[in-house]
Amino acid sequence: MEKMMHILGFMMYTPINHMTMSWADPQDEQVAGFGSIRYWQQLAQILERGKLDGLFFADVPSVYDMYKNTTDVAIKYGVSWPAHDPVALIGIMAAATRHLGIATTVSAASLHPFLAVRSLSSLDFLSQGRVGWNIVTGNARSEHKAMGIDVVEHDERYDRADEYLKICYTLWNGINPEAIKADAENGIYADPKKIAKIDHKGKYFQCTATPSVLPSKQGRPVLFQAGSSGRGQKFAVTHADVIFSIQPDIERMKSFMNQIKITAKDQNKTSPPLVTFAVQPFVGNSLEEASQKKDEMLRKIPIEAALTRISGTFGVDLSEVDIDKPLQKIRTQASQGLVNAMSTMFKDKEITLREAVRLSGLSGLIPQILGTPEMIADELEYIWRETGCHGFNITPAIVPKGYEDFVDSVVPILQKRGIFRKEYEADNFKGNLLS
Repeated sequence: MEKMMHILGFMMYTPINHMTMSWADPQDEQVAGFGSIRYWQQLAQILERGKLDGLFFADVPSVYDMYKNTTDVAIKYGVSWPAHDPVALIGIMAAATRHLGIATTVSAASLHPFLAVRSLSSLDFLSQGRVGWNIVTGNARSEHKAMGIDVVEHDERYDRADEYLKICYTLWNGINPEAIKADAENGIYADPKKIAKIDHKGKYFQCTATPSVLPSKQGRPVLFQAGSSGRGQKFAVTHADVIFSIQPDIERMKSFMNQIKITAKDQNKTSPPLVTFAVQPFVGNSLEEASQKKDEMLRKIPIEAALTRISGTFGVDLSEVDIDKPLQKIRTQASQGLVNAMSTMFKDKEITLREAVRLSGLSGLIPQILGTPEMIADELEYIWRETGCHGFNITPAIVPKGYEDFVDSVVPILQKRGIFRKEYEADNFKGNLLS
């Protein structure tokens, strides 16, 4: 069977969908539908109509507070605030669809692994195996402050997460399929001898428990991870079914693919890692029309809103940096990671940090693809073939219209080229995404 491209939607349960101030666009319906079950169900049905593998929810459970050491700016401009829990959407979206997978981000920093497994596996069981889990280790200062816990050093977060998942695996594997008898005549529901109990006492966690959630059709939720550092990549290739990444251009995508393959080989993985890259399509009747729409949205982004978004993403207070200096002339220690990332994204062009932040606030550092449906399809196919990636996380600037445009005009082109499915391969997330 010829290799096929895989595509997921990419959302947040906030007023914006990875584009600062998108909620204020007259075509965007995210605010109007924010509290509507029907809105989220209709969105899921749009994606399923397009035969997308699933919908992937990013999540930051607390409010950006790095810029000026306050959450007020994020609140003022609706920069990922309010931030509702996307886990709440899984059941209602699954109820309105039959094949679409739904993946959500849950942080290992603030939820015990027993409770994470109980919550996500219950939804996975109810949806007949259509749930995914994007595992994050918790790097936001605001999340730790909200939970009243200490910030853990970068590499140690992954050590802790390794132990976290060890408990999860034990719970997922603890119920033998032959354990359930449901023998009404003899009054025996299950065989206790075929249930493996857990008694874990580790460096970071303790868990003495009996597995309490039945496995779904796919066994456990599909696991996603987005580790990009050396330690993060090691964690990702060890645990993730699919690795998610944001890279600013095709050169960096190729570099990431090469590095993640090396990491997988070093970890004695026999199968190459499956990687999806985030992209933001602007579909228009022409390149000019798509560019005009992007520029219109860009002009409406207040600089403070963009600074809050990027400060929160990189953990740097940009109110303490002269943002009118060229990127190459900014030398503060705290902002070097951000400056290096910006320089890479804009190919070392001579632009100020102000302009770089404004432009990146448009998409949260996600690369944009602009043009007609044919042009969008061309670029996706080119990236897919050149990098060898598994597929893409698609995050339109405007919801739901951006998804409707993509599903109705771009997907048919990919299907006609024989590189994207016309029908689902399976009735569970794993069977579709990992095929």
